[in-house]
Amino acid sequence: MRRTAASLAASVALLAGGLATAATGPASGAPAPTTTATAAATAKVPAKVTARDACLQSVPEPGESAEVDICYTVFRPAGATARRPVPMVMHSHGWGGQRAEQGEVQAFLDAGYGVLTFDQRGFGVSGGHAHVEDPALEGRDVRALVDVVARLPWVRMDGPGDPRLGAIGGSYGGGYQYVGAFELLRTRGTPVFDALAPQITWHDLSQSLAPSGVVRTEWALALSAASLPSDALPANVYKALVEGAALGVWPDGSIPGTEDMVRFFRKNGPKWHVDHGRRLDIPMLLGQGTTDGLFPLEQGFRNWQRAMTDRARRRSIFVAYNGGHVLPAVLPAGTTADTDPCSRKLAGGGFEDLNVRFFDQVLKGRRTGLRGFGRMHLATPGDRCTTIASPAANTARRIGTVATLEGVGTPLSYPVAAGPVRVAGTPYLTGRLTALGVQNRAFLGLAVGTSPLDARLVQNNVLPINEPTPVVGQQRRVALPSVAVDVPEGQQLYLMVTPISDTFVGMGSRLPGAVTIEDTVVHLPVVGR
Repeated sequence: MRRTAASLAASVALLAGGLATAATGPASGAPAPTTTATAAATAKVPAKVTARDACLQSVPEPGESAEVDICYTVFRPAGATARRPVPMVMHSHGWGGQRAEQGEVQAFLDAGYGVLTFDQRGFGVSGGHAHVEDPALEGRDVRALVDVVARLPWVRMDGPGDPRLGAIGGSYGGGYQYVGAFELLRTRGTPVFDALAPQITWHDLSQSLAPSGVVRTEWALALSAASLPSDALPANVYKALVEGAALGVWPDGSIPGTEDMVRFFRKNGPKWHVDHGRRLDIPMLLGQGTTDGLFPLEQGFRNWQRAMTDRARRRSIFVAYNGGHVLPAVLPAGTTADTDPCSRKLAGGGFEDLNVRFFDQVLKGRRTGLRGFGRMHLATPGDRCTTIASPAANTARRIGTVATLEGVGTPLSYPVAAGPVRVAGTPYLTGRLTALGVQNRAFLGLAVGTSPLDARLVQNNVLPINEPTPVVGQQRRVALPSVAVDVPEGQQLYLMVTPISDTFVGMGSRLPGAVTIEDTVVHLPVVGR
């Protein structure tokens, strides 16, 4: 299920397999959606597994009265009967995609799980528009699907309306898991899902798409492009994505006539639920891409640290692999890797093998010998796996004055630490910032090389400084991308500062000038110091 891409075209296709969030169940007092077997039929699949297609009718689109069809397929594994009920796994696709064919979930069927896979609102043959995991819409859809699972006589039940249920999927197929579990927690007082396995998904959607208000242009355009074939997005979102790319700022309604995406996405992710005091008390297998340029490693860290209880975290595993939503890193130059050493270390195979083994232990209660619970396991570009308890910075390195031109020029690299050193977690820097222009911007990340001339960006990610008005000598804390990297002997870890970035193409400063940080201190999460 782990996906990478080496070109923009491939990444748009990836995104069509990717952004995730979901929600479950009708709001209190609302009529429950009804199930209609509009396409009920037994599909031609290999013996011993039966498949049934159907659609349910869910909540109408805003301002409309017609209920929306949400279509799904239920796969029943060999041997599943009312006398021998089995746990169920729910699956959904990434952005622009559609529900899985049997082969895509065969590993779970072979392991004795039933599978329900569904087309999310606005995609596949489901109706409506994609509201990017709005609790009131996609959340209601997921809750209705849980009710479908609860009525299957061959599914193991933990109580009335409470099936033994796990969930899988990446990107958009990870988001539905969070919105579903949180919405069930909000409406029923329990998440109902018994285990989640979200991959390459988000904690805060606005911060993912526009960190510090600076739009990840290539991904905003790819998101829009991937939804065009099915006209998935509401018209105002298409308009907002174009506005963001053109104006260089994330539309928040402050400019007359523009959309307010901050408000539109306010509830669409774990952050909103966490801000309202909700935590999930269920085990999770979190997969995140170290080289993910859309939902970067930091988003996974936030879900690990904030979206679940301490008890749940002790029963959970975090794995970061080299991959995710990936675009070529040309300016500044980055590195390419597509490996998963941590799943291999923990389960002897890929992430799917780890996923099945994790579910066997937490859903079936089997002693599988699986280790690594309560820890974060991060892949380095060199195909090594490092394990940490916390991503917090623990080491400070003073590097003096850092400066770059705005809007033009090449990346500049400043030495931070000589190898050998291993850095794994979330670094940041502090210092006194001066920028005299308007809409002052620069992009920062960590790099590794033998000299500033050959230093390459670690795991391809940068984060922006965004100062809308002039500042002189103001103390700032500046976020740097989360990383996992081994700096070998004979090489240096650098702070790379660049006026432009291909991920944030067109988002540099509009006026010439310079960004200067004096008394700069880089705070690093060093392992084994």
